[in-house]
Amino acid sequence: VIQAVFFGICVLTDLSSLLTKGNDSQEQERQLKKLIALRDWMMAVLAFPVGVFVVTMFWSIYIYDRELVYPKLLDNFIPAWLNHGMHTTVLPFVLIEMRTTHHQYPSRSCGLAAVCTFAVGYILWVCWIHHVTGVWVYPLLEHLSPGVKIIFFAAVTVIINIFYLVGEVLNNYIWDTQK
Repeated sequence: VIQAVFFGICVLTDLSSLLTKGNDSQEQERQLKKLIALRDWMMAVLAFPVGVFVVTMFWSIYIYDRELVYPKLLDNFIPAWLNHGMHTTVLPFVLIEMRTTHHQYPSRSCGLAAVCTFAVGYILWVCWIHHVTGVWVYPLLEHLSPGVKIIFFAAVTVIINIFYLVGEVLNNYIWDTQK
């Protein structure tokens, strides 16, 4: 969903840019700048770190023991192409976006705070779903003791923050910018 919303905003930004080109309306220019800022923030804080995290974590665990993240039972309901759409294509598309469009990253402290907020919010959501349904969204969590779950959730938060920093460094390298 994050990727779909992000790339929808990218398309909207590009269309708005094309439609306002040559137009002297300061209001349209102001709205376009807001849209570009939203696009850049989403790339920095959500699309890149979450996208890279999903691909690396999903396929690492899948290779180890697919039943921990994507039980064979799901093959009856979710076709392979859709699985790859959710867990594979995210990475090349986000890298292509990073290479073709310069994104302005927020300050490091604001960016990391936003990534942490998202990670903690998502973890709380996963825990809430378990609380309400009695089922873990990710079967891996069924096999972890409460203490290990806390360590796992902390590690996940650290890893996604590392991916944020990797995205910032990669963006600066590609576009040869320094903060």
